[in-house]
Amino acid sequence: MHRHANKGYKFSRNKGPRELMLRNLTTSVILHEKVKTTSIKAKGVQPTVEKMITLAKKGDLNSIRSIDSYLLDEQAGKKLVVELAPLYKDRKGGYTRIIKFGSRAGDNAKMSIIELLDVEKLNRKVKEKKVKSEKSKETEEKPKKVAKSQPKKAKKETK
Repeated sequence: MHRHANKGYKFSRNKGPRELMLRNLTTSVILHEKVKTTSIKAKGVQPTVEKMITLAKKGDLNSIRSIDSYLLDEQAGKKLVVELAPLYKDRKGGYTRIIKFGSRAGDNAKMSIIELLDVEKLNRKVKEKKVKSEKSKETEEKPKKVAKSQPKKAKKETK
């Protein structure tokens, strides 16, 4: 038997654990923007991450619901729609990169890093927002009024 028209990886797992592993890895890549994993897992999760970003770029209600039903964390869905989709609006694909960097010490498995492209722009925007918010907080802060303490009563001397 040949593997004609059978795409994807089995990862030596049954269907349920394999799908959950891919969902978990996809969520991690979106949240952390860079994940260190085995090369085969990185190749297996890359199409899923790219499909999620493409759905987020659509931005309609059905796409957002599909994203939320697939990802395991609500914050990942929000980040995908609010931060990453506008970042990739001009890009037609190829949102991720896989960098191979050697073998794992224990079992000699080939390791890779899967990361999102153009994340530096996103980090720069986040830093600029933090700086702006800190400046606005500094200008808005007013010196606190010190409550006047009531005068202490004089102690009576007893002899």
